[in-house]
Amino acid sequence: MADFFDNIGTLLADGITALADALWGWPMMILLLGTHIFLTIRLKFPQRHIFKAIKLSLKKDHGADGEVSQFGALATALAATIGTGNIVGVATAISLGGPGAIFWCWITAIFGIATKYAEGLLAVKYRVTDKDGKVNGGPMYALERGLGWKKLGITFALFTALAAFGIGDTVQANAISTFADKAFGIPTWISGLIVMALAGAVLLGGIKSIARVCTALVPFMAVLYIIGCLVILCMNHAYIWPAIQMILERAFSPSAAGGGFVGSTVMLACRYGVARGLFSNESGMGSAPIVAASAKTRNPVRQALVSSSGTFWDSVVICLLTGLVIVSTIIANPGITDGSSANGNTLTELAFSMIPYGAPFLAFGLLTFAFSTIIGWEIYGERAAQYLNIKAVYYRIAYVIAIFVGATMDLGLVWTFADCLNALMTIPNLIALIFLSGVIVNETRKYLWNNRLDDYE
Repeated sequence: MADFFDNIGTLLADGITALADALWGWPMMILLLGTHIFLTIRLKFPQRHIFKAIKLSLKKDHGADGEVSQFGALATALAATIGTGNIVGVATAISLGGPGAIFWCWITAIFGIATKYAEGLLAVKYRVTDKDGKVNGGPMYALERGLGWKKLGITFALFTALAAFGIGDTVQANAISTFADKAFGIPTWISGLIVMALAGAVLLGGIKSIARVCTALVPFMAVLYIIGCLVILCMNHAYIWPAIQMILERAFSPSAAGGGFVGSTVMLACRYGVARGLFSNESGMGSAPIVAASAKTRNPVRQALVSSSGTFWDSVVICLLTGLVIVSTIIANPGITDGSSANGNTLTELAFSMIPYGAPFLAFGLLTFAFSTIIGWEIYGERAAQYLNIKAVYYRIAYVIAIFVGATMDLGLVWTFADCLNALMTIPNLIALIFLSGVIVNETRKYLWNNRLDDYE
């Protein structure tokens, strides 16, 4: 009987891996990066307004419609994105795709700023307020109200409701339990129960409770993690430029094993770099617009700019720092791993082991990052479930239970499953962005290009 279940598990794992490979082939790369570049050009490089976006994120739009402040919406979105994708995800991309994966992860983020801007704009443009006063929005409403494609909106909502259990729930719970066990010797089932209780307490209050927690937690954990990365980079200062050179070289040319890294191909570097980049900043996935729609903002463009700053902080800054830390550490200490068995957890642990108290510091960072992602992603899944006429309370219960289940799952299978769901919800969202790009341009011209950002809609 045991052999039977082992065989079933193996077949399931092989099937999920095959599906992920198919979904993340060249067609997805072209569609995702192509949309990023298309929107960047058509919107006249909105990346140049990033500092204006950061400034707007710190302001409150008094009297504007919505449920949470612009910064509250941004903090919630960042809570959902700044998670294991920034720590373990980047390291996983390096272990599977080589150092060149960092370049593709970063490029995805740079051009993805335009896509995150466009997503936020559509979310506010087509948001609705229900009878209970909740403000709902996101790609499903853009597809239904903007294009009249309700069935495709339902498809997106279904994939999102399911994806939340992967990218936002089980993956994060698994990362927490693994690190808590290694760093503090806490059994996985105990950490699973603790995270269940904490998440349940926060989620009971809905989006306002989640936003309050994220507003306090996100800036603290992000600054602390950045300081840790900068300390390691100061120690590795002589190897930063060699690390940059290696990242650029491996992004465009096949390589043989060496320097502490496994051999990689351009396709592997691109595939894992883009996949982990999307997993980290979620530009093009359509998740962040769901909470952006709830922001108190006077017009769609203001929140669009605020939303775009999330990709900048998440990937342009934090993911890049993580990648440089790992690559420079291995170049500086080539004997710490032969690369043949290094996975995401191992590479990250090795890098942070270079500083005093690095293991508990990393564990604390991962615990806070992963926990914030769990509570941030719940609101995405819940709002998508509500669009499908599923009661919020039922979804919350299932989501919290999944935390415990995820704490004991195989990390590789969970990451692969998350990759599949990410791709499946990304496709309908990109379709909405492309077909509604004219609306995005018109709104941008009205408020941004004509210097009317302070006007109310």
